[in-house]
Amino acid sequence: MAGGVGQAAPKALVLRAAGTNCDEETVHALELAGASVQLMHVNALSESPEVLEEVGLLAIPGGFTFGDDVASGAVLAHILEKRLSKELHAFAERGGLVVGICNGFQVLVRLGLLPGGEDRGALLWNNSARFEDRWVHLQAGDADCPWFAPGERYFIPVAHAEGRFEWFPKEGAVPLEENRIAFHYTDENGNRAEYPQDPNGSHRAIAGLISANGNVLGMMPHPERFVRPEHHPSWMRLRADGGVPSEEDLPVPLGLSIFRRAVETLRHRSGELVGESEAS
Repeated sequence: MAGGVGQAAPKALVLRAAGTNCDEETVHALELAGASVQLMHVNALSESPEVLEEVGLLAIPGGFTFGDDVASGAVLAHILEKRLSKELHAFAERGGLVVGICNGFQVLVRLGLLPGGEDRGALLWNNSARFEDRWVHLQAGDADCPWFAPGERYFIPVAHAEGRFEWFPKEGAVPLEENRIAFHYTDENGNRAEYPQDPNGSHRAIAGLISANGNVLGMMPHPERFVRPEHHPSWMRLRADGGVPSEEDLPVPLGLSIFRRAVETLRHRSGELVGESEAS
């Protein structure tokens, strides 16, 4: 899906490493949303960090990077911190959009691009002490950001073993602000969830976090796994007569809407820059 006449598609970069397993799905989701997408290994980005100056969105997808042998996302976060910390923080501060999904969320928290890090917060083992794989209901928080509208509700799959967000502020520190919470797990009626609707037992049923400027999003659920109506688990059971649903009957792919909002934000920003250039 291209932008307006004469307007190039916004550029996005999907980062991969050993053990990433949702990179192609994330590329597909961003392309469906209208972005021009490049898939790059972390080693290649380390050698050419200037690539970040050419894109408007960076995605760190899900998987089990480096086998999660030390802890979830720990090795990739260490590599990024040692090789690209300055560039990543500069990218986010200048308005670049960053999304970390599942393992990518774990990485962003460890890097300090989202609330967390040493003595503050972390993503830990699920309370069930097992891998949880199911579809969950979410409700967006009240942050004003490029990724979602406040209060929007979603139905998206999760698949993780270390997704329980816990907050460990230093003594005397303020609690985690509500406007830094991107998504809560809920039941189907929008009420704050408990297990199993909350698959991991997170502090305040947190499913995702957002940065103070709204540009950096991290979430445990996988929006890239619901970008087509046929991804919905009940898409073939929506008609009582057992027939194949028509296009009008198919569920709206809510995961895609998150990517579309981000890409449209980049397109809008690009249009503003073009307008300023033409006016000067």
